[in-house]
Amino acid sequence: MSEIKNLRTLTMASFLVAIGIIAGFFKVPISNVIEIRFSTVPLAAAGLLFGPAIAAVTGALTDIGGYIVKPTGPFFPGFTISGIVSGIIFGLFLHNRSGAAYSLKRICAAVLVNTLIVNLLLNSFWLTLLYGSGGFVAVLSMRLIKELVMIPVNIIIIAAIAGPVNSLARKSAVSQ
Repeated sequence: MSEIKNLRTLTMASFLVAIGIIAGFFKVPISNVIEIRFSTVPLAAAGLLFGPAIAAVTGALTDIGGYIVKPTGPFFPGFTISGIVSGIIFGLFLHNRSGAAYSLKRICAAVLVNTLIVNLLLNSFWLTLLYGSGGFVAVLSMRLIKELVMIPVNIIIIAAIAGPVNSLARKSAVSQ
């Protein structure tokens, strides 16, 4: 966590928080418990660049900042926890301190684990607590199809940005 004192890390993480907040504005609401969002992408970039600790902070700040800038309902700290857990997952799967190239296998694993743990289990539980929408199993079953559709979408988007993000990280490390 000492890298949080690095000005480049702080600047880039702040930039990713801002992108995550803006990406949160662009969502496709399907029902009160189902929305298609693209805020996973900046969080995956934070995990790729900085690892689990900074990505977890990025996830938390993105959720809190998004609520402050444009609240779409009551603030619920469960979604902040989801942002933290997503950051940890992407950081553990995608970050490589040696600067080696990312692999499609790791991207697929990160998206699958994040979808299962955060999007399906945690977020469905939070929505059940928040809205009481017919119980956990009902919310989970409603969200399952959307999450299955979003898996390849997220894999493609993250794979597309991983190359440029990885080269940015290497260029930044060389210029330090």
